[in-house]
Amino acid sequence: MKLSLVIPCYNEEKNVSLFYEAVKKDFSAVNFDYELVFVNDGSRDGTFKELKKICNSDLPVKIVNFSRNFGKESAMYAGLREAEGEYVTIIDADLQQRPSIALDMVNTLDNEPEYDCVAAYQDTRNESKALIFFKNCFYKLINKFSDTEFTQGASDFRTFRRPMVDAILSMDEYFRFSKGLFSWVGFKTKFIPYTADERATGESKWSFTKLFRYAMDGIFAFSTTPLRISTIIGLVTALLSIIYLFVVVIQKLAFGINVEGYATIVVLILLLGGIQLCCIGIIGEYIARTYIQTKNRPIYIAKEVIKNHKYK
Repeated sequence: MKLSLVIPCYNEEKNVSLFYEAVKKDFSAVNFDYELVFVNDGSRDGTFKELKKICNSDLPVKIVNFSRNFGKESAMYAGLREAEGEYVTIIDADLQQRPSIALDMVNTLDNEPEYDCVAAYQDTRNESKALIFFKNCFYKLINKFSDTEFTQGASDFRTFRRPMVDAILSMDEYFRFSKGLFSWVGFKTKFIPYTADERATGESKWSFTKLFRYAMDGIFAFSTTPLRISTIIGLVTALLSIIYLFVVVIQKLAFGINVEGYATIVVLILLLGGIQLCCIGIIGEYIARTYIQTKNRPIYIAKEVIKNHKYK
């Protein structure tokens, strides 16, 4: 098997059949074996029913059916584990990422053996200016905080060689941020531009809140800088408090100035309390992740794995 297409699916009932037909069309002239690995991430619509229909097709199709929704990161990990190809492509089911581009990635790896991965990034984003601004801020922030380099705009739409897939699978951490893991393993990656099409049907599952949480997961997963910032804030606050103490004493003893009491105390208590709670919250994020990781729970639970007749 040369190529595995890993397709995470969450409530993509109307898209999976369209995706399958697009693959058949774009790959009609290829002379190598390939498979489609669909991961049903606990969809609440008829996605699984549609996938079982596709499984009766004339292409090698594998379905990994989760027991519940575990998230796209877990779905990608499951797909990589089940993929059997020499090359593995992660691609969405909504047809914003065309299968023809995946074929271009395969050709690039065939013709340029020095690369281990081909990753696509959007050269033109059809998003609001506010969302583009926040995404740009995220990449600037995480590249300053982390030792791992993040390429701005790079997506999960990538094709890997088998050694890189094996390296990614060797990291079984529970809180996964794949963009960081793909960079951290250190294999040579070529980035190519692409323009995302409109979704075939339906709406995006990524709200601003989910994107913000995802960004925070990336920062906490690949940087301890927030902890250092908490330490610096504490030291600076302590230093300013000592300086202010001397100012108050000098005002009282040397100049006889009465220092205002109630308002100053209330403001300082609220300020210091807020700083302390913020720092404790940052520490708590790291402790919570460590606590959950030590439970050693599985990244996902597959209710069933279905293969069609094309597999031996």
